[in-house]
Amino acid sequence: MATEGTLDIEGQIRQATDEALAELGARDVNFAVEWPADISHGDYAVNAAMAAAKVLGKNPRELAAELAPKIKEKLGTLVTAVEFAGPGFINITLAHRTISDEIQKVIQLRKDWGTNKTKEGKRIIIEFSNTNAFKEMHIGHLMSTIIGESLARIIESSGAKVARDSYGGDVGLHVAKALWGLQKAGITDPATAKEIGKAYTHGSRAYEESAEAKIEIDTLNVAIYKGDDRELMELWRKGRDVSMSAFKELHRLLDTHFDYYFFESETAPIGAEIVKDQLTRGVFEESEGAIIYKGEKVGLHTLVFITSRGTPTYEGKDVGLAYLKEERWPSDESIITTATEQIGHFKVFLAALSEIAPLLAAKTRHVTHGFLRLTSGKMSSREGNVITAASLIHDVIEKTSERNPDPLIAEQVAMAAIKYSILRQSAGSDIIFDFEKSLSLEGDSGPYLQYALVRARSVIAQATSSPKETSDDAPNEPYTLERFIVRYPGIVLRAQKDLAPHHLAQYLTQLASGWNSFYANERIIGGSHEEYKLQLARAFVTTMENGLHLLGIPVPEKM
Repeated sequence: MATEGTLDIEGQIRQATDEALAELGARDVNFAVEWPADISHGDYAVNAAMAAAKVLGKNPRELAAELAPKIKEKLGTLVTAVEFAGPGFINITLAHRTISDEIQKVIQLRKDWGTNKTKEGKRIIIEFSNTNAFKEMHIGHLMSTIIGESLARIIESSGAKVARDSYGGDVGLHVAKALWGLQKAGITDPATAKEIGKAYTHGSRAYEESAEAKIEIDTLNVAIYKGDDRELMELWRKGRDVSMSAFKELHRLLDTHFDYYFFESETAPIGAEIVKDQLTRGVFEESEGAIIYKGEKVGLHTLVFITSRGTPTYEGKDVGLAYLKEERWPSDESIITTATEQIGHFKVFLAALSEIAPLLAAKTRHVTHGFLRLTSGKMSSREGNVITAASLIHDVIEKTSERNPDPLIAEQVAMAAIKYSILRQSAGSDIIFDFEKSLSLEGDSGPYLQYALVRARSVIAQATSSPKETSDDAPNEPYTLERFIVRYPGIVLRAQKDLAPHHLAQYLTQLASGWNSFYANERIIGGSHEEYKLQLARAFVTTMENGLHLLGIPVPEKM
């Protein structure tokens, strides 16, 4: 067995279980080390007996009864109980000394508590937000921005060097519609993103309703790709600058930033050249003047990469983007976040990329999210009734201002309400944003987490004794709160492995509930074990602060 400190607690449990299985004749068994849903069942649960039962030809429950004492012996003083339960689970309860030692680590490590080195030395680029110039940032982009920033922070906590990039459409039919709308309105120097958004809506409707407008917009689209019309391209540059300025302001408000902004005007010529080159190699085929990828050969569907008019589609541009990213920032892994509706597109794109550049395709991972909906359901930007990110944020801040007159606190609480509502859901799930529930202080909300933290800070501020790094004042049995706290590093690691911030969001809610129960039931200052309770309060504050940082949720000084 490894000595204490060589491995984390979960690592020691895993090693002890591996050794116990090996003694019974089972090696390289793939089993899970989990946390029981009910903490009264223990601190960890291992399903090794069920995983190894078939290999050893034994009943899972009987095998668990054999494994439990062997695991307990190997873990020694780390635990107080290792028991089998149910169909073959093995529940492990940590010794209070083990838990209290971890609490001291929290105090000592502070901002480093919960970090790990599983990705140390790796370079990972993550694409998110992906706002399109000449359109306003809508709530789909808001979801991508919030999820992507949280993923970037979680990955950074594993020791990786992370680059953030956003990829947007600054050429294509939507741009032609917006520029057409601006020209028809006689606007040569657009001042705001809202003004451009109105022009886009006008152009979108005209494209659907007028054959003449459709021809004009299609012609404009080709002209934008060529870039020869100086007056047109000057309007294009002004419009893109206005859009990007608005996006950067929203990104600042959301506490994110980007190392790279990639544009379709950059990727289109690169992608078109590569696709045409690969046409001669047999990766793509010609069909009615267009260049297509026959996805059926790999069990998918056919998609066009270059249209009959010679302009690259999203798929063609994404080929160029893959190459451009690698040129600008070579990486070990490339993560792309988009809505679930693009799953089909990415399957075909990655299939084509695997034939063109296998190494680029192999390191690319697509992470999806659902839709953010209000009571009116999904909105359409073509119809002009899209809910923009700016309008939603404004409305939530306005609502929080009713109980928080300080503008900064109102903004911080609003950000918590929006971000938590998005991050608490598992990947791909749609979200119904409820103003009242998202702002509640009663539980399962971002402000609930903020309030628990502010309350704990207040308790610490009231203490008359100076903070101490260690405490010998621990009671005989651990508090439920500290048993929750020691789970934090494992939760962060799971969120990083699964690329799933919801693991962390849901854990922090459980942790906040544990603090509130502790606060309600224990006299912290002036009661028994005061020194240890204050240490526990400090450990809670550190854990909650670190966790909220990974979610991108701000922490108010007061509420």
